[in-house]
Parts: sequence; structure tokens; C-alpha cells
Amino acid sequence: MDHALTFVIATICILMICYRLYGVFFVRKVLRADDTKITPAHELKDGKDYLPTNKWVAFGGHFAAIAAAGPLVGPVLAAQYGYLPSFLWLLIGCVIGGAVHDTVVLFASMKHRGKSLSEVAKAELGPVAGWCTGLAMLFIITITMAGLSMVVVHALERNPWGAFAVFMTIPIAICVGLWEKMTGSMKNASYVGIVAIMACVFAGPYIQHTMIGEWLSLNAKTVSLILPIYAFFATALPVWMLLTPRAALSSFMKIGVFGLLIVGVVFINPQIQFPAVTDFIHGGGPVLAGPVWPFISITIACGAISGFHAFIGSGTTPKQIDKWSDILPVGFGAMLAECLVGVMALVAATALHPADYFAINSTPEVFKTLGMDVIHLPALSQAIGLDLQGRTGGAVTLAVGMADIFTKIPWFSSLASYFFQFMVMFEAVFILTAIDSGTRVSRYLLQDFLGDLWAPLKRTDWMPGAIGTSILACIAWGYLLNSGDINSVWALFGVSNQLMASVGLIIGATIILRIADKRVYMLTCLIPLAYLFVTVNYAGYWMIDNVYFNAAAKGYNVFNGIISIVMMALGVVILISALMKWKEMLGLTPAARLKLAQA
Repeated sequence: MDHALTFVIATICILMICYRLYGVFFVRKVLRADDTKITPAHELKDGKDYLPTNKWVAFGGHFAAIAAAGPLVGPVLAAQYGYLPSFLWLLIGCVIGGAVHDTVVLFASMKHRGKSLSEVAKAELGPVAGWCTGLAMLFIITITMAGLSMVVVHALERNPWGAFAVFMTIPIAICVGLWEKMTGSMKNASYVGIVAIMACVFAGPYIQHTMIGEWLSLNAKTVSLILPIYAFFATALPVWMLLTPRAALSSFMKIGVFGLLIVGVVFINPQIQFPAVTDFIHGGGPVLAGPVWPFISITIACGAISGFHAFIGSGTTPKQIDKWSDILPVGFGAMLAECLVGVMALVAATALHPADYFAINSTPEVFKTLGMDVIHLPALSQAIGLDLQGRTGGAVTLAVGMADIFTKIPWFSSLASYFFQFMVMFEAVFILTAIDSGTRVSRYLLQDFLGDLWAPLKRTDWMPGAIGTSILACIAWGYLLNSGDINSVWALFGVSNQLMASVGLIIGATIILRIADKRVYMLTCLIPLAYLFVTVNYAGYWMIDNVYFNAAAKGYNVFNGIISIVMMALGVVILISALMKWKEMLGLTPAARLKLAQA
């Protein structure tokens, strides 16, 4: 397979078959979804949080929430190993692991009236497992903010055009929010917002050589400091003023961009220039230091299997499901759609010449040691109007790859710079939206944990507590953002993310053991859990031994190593709690099992 269209067609066909066969089997036979039973959306309907929603509307909202920047960046970074490991992990990991994880977490939350995963863990496995799950959720959301933020740092440094376009999305989103608040129409406000954002992208060339352009020529350190400061102020605003309108705008852009990319791949059918595997599968690569296993699985988290999805699957989505059978398109289907997004990102990265890819994704000093000569990068840099070398993080590579595909269409050939800056803005908007919501979640989790020590902190409407925990959350992920390079921070994100996915599968296996007709159905969760738990712990150990506690390594950081150890310990405690619960349940009589299944 040496052309992109082959990958896309193969992916779509495989995912459709798996949805129709394995997805239907898992929902109907394993989870025994029964539409005669009432869902939490109907039982607790309040018109605000709990609201029965059409399955395709719910699918759209769920997909928009889970498919942030992760499936765009992970496959780009993992392209270091060649196209084959990434392609196989995206497909196998998604169908066997990710789709099962997302569906069973959504089902488990609905079984517990739409409660969070930590509350479900407390009910299914006991208070210790529930507390450890809550703490693990706090770790992952904090690390996620740092990992995703690092993706755009090098895309915005010394890029006044891109910085201007991204900055302008803030007042545009606020205006959209105010418009919706006054008129009640988000649809019309969103259309105007999209036009305004496009206008800012096209205005970029006219400001980059002005005084405003000089102000926005930021270095990487400045961008890394601005992002957590921004997050604090953004979190203080009401959700309707910034978070909700920007999420709506990003959803429109997401659909448009990937629709255009699929059209571009179909019409251009670019050649995949990467080999199936590279010389870096054994480790020592300039993008990712570790070997292909376990790093392929922690680098491509979103797009294959992601613990971050558990926040959505046990957050807003379970409160909106109209019928139990709707978890098939919403849970299973949305994860398969995200896999397709990941494959498209992989296509965009591997359509570049390997030398150009490595020149973008490694520092100039490291690239010199690879013995490669760039091929098309000088021409791409000239067409885009930006020095592309050494802009690590994945965002620039994706933007260059997609711009290169689009500009092969004859009438778009002179618009490379516009496509590039639009893609940078597109990725940054996703990340800023994730920062807004993620910092809020961190604040709530901190208030919940610290509220056990001082009761007033439990009150989310108490301003001093909200401000204090928001500052603490921003400092935590801001420190991580400034503590290393994309290699070390993205690996930390991958380990925490996959640890959370392991917890989701542990809870899913417990639910299945309790309700399923056949105990063997538990293997649907145990098989991906066994692989993932071993993988994530080995990856954590590798990073601790070779990077975090290695003073000679570039990503040396004792604090990151301690975080990794704590997270891995939490995972072990949760697994031990589950094993004890499983032993107890397996020892029950058939009558007792039937009573437990009906609980």
C-alpha cells in the first residue's frame, strides 16, 4: 500500500464491518442493552443536564468532545516508526480496545444514573478503588493540559500570523456567546463566527510585518507561560461566554476540515513516502526516544484507546442517551470515527518525505546527526512563509502535510500559507477549548479532594475556593508544560491516559461479570486490559529509568518520575481491588449471581 486512498478505503471498510459485527454483538449480547428499561436521561430528566437526545445528535456531541487534538497529533509523532505500526495499532487498538472501553464506560455510568467514573468505581469496587480512581482522574486531566498545550507551542512561536489568528478566536467566541445569550440562536451566531475566524486567517499576512506582528512574534517560553495564565482567566468566565461558543465553532471547523481532507485524499491520492518500518523501531529516534513497543501504544492514545474519553463517557453523554441501544452509535461508533481521524492524520504525516518530516520534528542539532538531506522542505518553507525546521510537537507537521495535500489541487496551488495557518489555528482552537474545560474539571476535582480537609472548598460557588483551586490547577499543568520537551511530556500524557483506560476496562470487566449471561464475555474487556496494563506499566518504568531519573537525558525531571510512580501505584491498587471483587463474584451461587445482575 503506497498511496493514501488505499489506506482510507481499507480503514472505512474494516471499521464498518467491525461496527456491524463486533459492535452489535458487544452491545446486544455482552451488555444486554434493553430498550424496555428507562435511561437516566428519562428517569432524571431536568431539561438541563439530563435530557433525552436523538442518537445522531448525541453522537455528534460525543464525537466533538472526544476527538480533540489527540488523534491528530499522536499518529504524527508515531510516524517516526513507519506507517505500518501506527496503522495496525490504530485499527486493532480501536476495535478491540477503544470502542469497547468507550461503550462499556458509557454503559456503566448509565447503570449508575450518569455518575462519574470515580463514583462508579466506588460503587462497583469499593471506597479505596473509588478514591484512587478520582485521584488518577485528577492526574490525567492535569497532564493532558500540559501534553496538549505543548503541541502548539512551537507552532505559535515566531509566527505572528498564526498567533494573531488564534488570539482573535477569543473575542470572536465571546461575541458569539453574547449573541446567543441575547437572541437565543447559536446557529446564526456560529455562522458569523466562522466567517470572522476565516477573515482573521486571511488578514494575517497584512499584520505580521506591523507593530502588532512584532508584539505577536513570541518565543516558545513566552507561549508556554501565556497558556496557563490564559487558562486561569478563561476558567473564570461563564461557560456560555467562551467555552460553549468556541466548542460550537470548533465542531463546525472539525467537520469541514476532515471533509476537505478526505476529498483531497480522494482526488489527489498522495503517495505514502514513508517505509513500512524505519530504523528507529528499536529506539533512539529523534521524535520518540523509546522502542516501537510500548511507545506506539502510549503515543497513539486518542484514536486507538483513550482514558480521557472516560471523562466524557461518564460526564455529559450518559445523561443524554435516549435509549439503551443508542450506546452502539454513540459509544462504539464515535470511537471508530475517531480512528478514521487518526488514520487521516497519519496519511498527512507520511505523505511528507521522511527527511522533511524529521527536519520539522527534531532540533537542528539532532537532525544533523541523522545524515539526512531535506528534499521539499525549503520549497515548503518558502511557500508557507515560515521557517519550518525544528518546530517539534506534531502540530506543524500535520499542518504542513495537509497544506501540501490541498495545494496539489491546481486552483489551490498558491494558497499553501493560508492552508497552513488555518490548520495551526484549527488545532489551537481545539486545544484552547480543551484547556478551558480541562482546567474547570481540575478545579472541581481539587475542590472535591481538598473539601474533605476543609468543607467550604466543596462549594463550587464559593469564589475564594474556586479562584484558589483554579490557580493551583494552572500552576500544576503549567509547570509540567515548562518542565520538558514533547518527547518526555507526551510520554507522560500517554502513560496517564492509558492508565485511565485500564481503569475503565477494569470497571467494565466488573460490570460484565455482574450482568452478562456468560462469564466468558468478560474477556471482551480482559484481553485489551491485559495488553494495556502491561504496556502502560512497562512504558512508565522505561521513562522513569531512562529519562526522568537519568540526569544525562534531555527530559530529566524527578518530579515527572514521581508522578509516574504514583500513577502506576494507583493502577495497581485499583487492579488488586478488582481482583478481590472478581474472586468474590465468581464464588457466588447461580441464584446469588442472578440477584446481583438485577441490582
